Amino acid sequence: MLAALTIRDIVLIEQAALEFAPGLNVLTGETGAGKSILLDSLGLAVGGRGRASVRAGAAQGSATAVFEPEKNHPAWSLLAEQAMETGTEIVLRRTLAADGRSRGFINDEAVGVALLKDLGSLLLEVHGQQDDRGLFDTATHRALLDGFGGLNGDAQTVAALFGEWSAARTALEELKALAARAQAEADFVRAAASELSDFDPQAGEEESLAGERALMMNAARILEEVSSALESLSGDRGAQTGLAQALKKLSRMNEEARKIAAPAETALEQAYALAEEARRELDSLLSRLDSDTGALEKKEERLFALRALARKYGTTPDQLLTLRDEYLAKQEALSAGGGQMEQAEAKVAATREAYLTAARKLSKSREGAAKKLEGAVAAELAPLKLGHAKFRVALEKLDDDKGLTTGLEKIAFEVATVEGAAFGGLAKIASGGELARFSLALKVALSQVSSPAAMVFDEVDRGVGGAVADAVGERLQRLAETTQVLLVTHSPQVAARAARHFRISRAKDKTKIELLDDDQRLEEIARMLSGANVTAEARAAAKRLMAEAATPLKKARKRA
Repeated sequence: MLAALTIRDIVLIEQAALEFAPGLNVLTGETGAGKSILLDSLGLAVGGRGRASVRAGAAQGSATAVFEPEKNHPAWSLLAEQAMETGTEIVLRRTLAADGRSRGFINDEAVGVALLKDLGSLLLEVHGQQDDRGLFDTATHRALLDGFGGLNGDAQTVAALFGEWSAARTALEELKALAARAQAEADFVRAAASELSDFDPQAGEEESLAGERALMMNAARILEEVSSALESLSGDRGAQTGLAQALKKLSRMNEEARKIAAPAETALEQAYALAEEARRELDSLLSRLDSDTGALEKKEERLFALRALARKYGTTPDQLLTLRDEYLAKQEALSAGGGQMEQAEAKVAATREAYLTAARKLSKSREGAAKKLEGAVAAELAPLKLGHAKFRVALEKLDDDKGLTTGLEKIAFEVATVEGAAFGGLAKIASGGELARFSLALKVALSQVSSPAAMVFDEVDRGVGGAVADAVGERLQRLAETTQVLLVTHSPQVAARAARHFRISRAKDKTKIELLDDDQRLEEIARMLSGANVTAEARAAAKRLMAEAATPLKKARKRA
């Protein structure tokens, strides 16, 4: 939910701090008092472009919105993807300079406005007279229909099968391309594969051969040095001989003396063992150095041939092994490509059929869910003075081979607002009041589908009164049982249902925001009923409205 909103130096608001409640929060006040400024400020905080500007005389304005989403809300996943710290609340803040420049912050960490907007759209959904997002964005309609129909699992299965089908098609195309290239250069491929296979290049061979060649070229000098080192180690006067003599002398001492000299004896034994290991290594090196001169010639011949082969194929000696494998694969495609092609084509056919079977099942389920959603929305339209409007879920069928990861249809919510008129997109509804009420009807019908942390309705009751206004209020109150709702309203029937009521007023070019207690609420609703002169009859009517509105709230609390 939206827990709080703080505004500083925005348009006519010098400073304001609002704390919201779960359920239905209403904002009332005279036309021009500044209710739209408050909504613009909220939009600014969540990354919207809005119409907010800095208050005259101030250098900078700011709007801060504090949200407290549930633990499984997708906003937390977005923050985790951005490696941002999370706690129990999310604070979105936007500053606006007098020259129009703005900066965004999430939990006091500077971020781009795009990220602020992405996170804000998960936390707050605005339905107003200029709204063309949220429910009115066709990109959201498929997920809404699947959520309404309980089809998310089936949709995930279809997406996975589409991925397998796509991968099989890609593999087939790659195999075809490989075979086509191989066929075009068949003779060269066979000759290259044979030559490289016969030569049998090894990984790291050039470096190894060059090292061995250098070693052999310096073998005489190195042999002398190694022999001298070996003599110093194991000759008649060598270190190893001296160590052996020392150990022998210690071993001749009596038992008491040997106990005292035990650490020295142990150290000498370890030194002798290390000396013996060094002698073996030097002996091994001598045996490798003391080879015939023909070995040097063989190493050089192999090294020069390796480099010549690399130059021939325009690559490096280290890449010859990879190049050999590539030509062998091409040769395989020439000789056994038919069988591989048949296997790849069979896999494409099998994965395609599996996808189509699941997608057709999903399509049928979506048709059923669409009918139920149409019925649910239709039931909400008449009480909202939209009985002349018709709603439908348009399922545009796609050819089997043009299926998408989302299935075999494109999905869009459409409406016809005049009897006999053609259906069109939701955002094309002409009247702003109709637009807001239609969004309310849809949200009530979709109330069990994943919702944002808070929803805002801007004058959803514009142009209606009496029973229709009461129907609007009843639906808003019902919606607010599962999702926090913020509402700008001029309807006393709607305002009477609020869990928290704010009054917006204007004096001396400043906008003032007040949280009303029960007595102040009664007076405000009475003013909305009768105008500037509040009468006793208006107060009595306001009291009756508040009492009637409290009844479903009490029932809801008992159910909870």
